[in-house]
Amino acid sequence: MNRDKKCRLIAKPTSGSSVYQSITTIEAGWDYLNFEARTLKKDEKWSHNTGNSEFLIVLLGGNFSVQSDSGNWETVNGRKDVFSGLPHGLYLPPQTSFTLTAESEILDIACSWVETDQHFPVSFITPDDVEMMGIEFRGGDNASRQINRILPPGSLCHKLVCVEVYTPSGNWSSFPAHKHDNRKIDTESGKLVEAKLEEIYFYKIDKPQGFALQKVYNDDRSLNEIAEVSNNDVVLIPEGYHPVIAGHGYNVYYLNFLAGSDQSLASSDDPDHKWVYGTWKGMDPRIPYVTRIMNNE
Repeated sequence: MNRDKKCRLIAKPTSGSSVYQSITTIEAGWDYLNFEARTLKKDEKWSHNTGNSEFLIVLLGGNFSVQSDSGNWETVNGRKDVFSGLPHGLYLPPQTSFTLTAESEILDIACSWVETDQHFPVSFITPDDVEMMGIEFRGGDNASRQINRILPPGSLCHKLVCVEVYTPSGNWSSFPAHKHDNRKIDTESGKLVEAKLEEIYFYKIDKPQGFALQKVYNDDRSLNEIAEVSNNDVVLIPEGYHPVIAGHGYNVYYLNFLAGSDQSLASSDDPDHKWVYGTWKGMDPRIPYVTRIMNNE
């Protein structure tokens, strides 16, 4: 992020529009991430060219088919919504023309794109692929959550990283708090220990009146905000630590897109809260929250 730019932290959805979230780098006040979420009705089409960007489409609910100048794909077991199974994703390189068609009564998708001067092959990601990459159960007790890797570090792409996270009712997530706003290399090992990344949290909540809280703060508290988020809200993380709390009674999903100095999730913990590691007694029995089996039910 250019520190002389002001970055808003929360973006509310646009009602009455098929494109209900749209955030560009200029609007966000940062350098890499663009984001969009849209719905399409049965047989409705969306035609686009990726231009100078790498592009990732994530299926939130429904089914779609894609015809492109790099190949054709179709989801046949798309989840009904994010609380009903594992995702599909489609990674497209720059200068790719495509037409996406809704194959379900309502299609809900999210996408993010980042400018790049590199070209990687197309990748169609299925629930089987997500399961194969490894579904992670992180934390413990009331900080238990499920992480599904969609475009994790090490993927054949340039900048984009994408995961989705399920936080059961009342639980903490992204905790102990971490940050990734200052690229650091360990002087002895030469290993990257923190990347400099921008991040988007795109929220879905399983009940319309549900909510979550997200705190965004840095070490000197020059940034120190709490965002109350509802279904389809976006929280932008330009810097700092960013833990989440799911409101009691409401299961919370968020889709993370990240991009920056490295295709990595290397981060640093808030030293005040690192002691929490190792104190957990076990995983919340509500985890796993979604599985591949659900896609076929």
